Amino acid sequence: METDQRILHQITEMADEERRLRDSLTRNPAGAAANRGRLGELERELDQCWDLLRQRRARVEFGENPDEAHARPQSQVENYWS
Repeated sequence: METDQRILHQITEMADEERRLRDSLTRNPAGAAANRGRLGELERELDQCWDLLRQRRARVEFGENPDEAHARPQSQVENYWS
């Protein structure tokens, strides 16, 4: 589905940014306060994207409309266990 592809593309872009930030933190831990903040933000956004994608796929699996899935609040999805 087109929307699923957009979500996956967004996940890929955020994961790439996350890797760059982690590499930067490894190379220069002293000057990384802003990077840590952005890294935390990315982690929460990724949790939301993965949750939305899982919701959409589950709806398709059970014959429901995937477009009725919605992004849940970060506070709800950030502490999920895989």
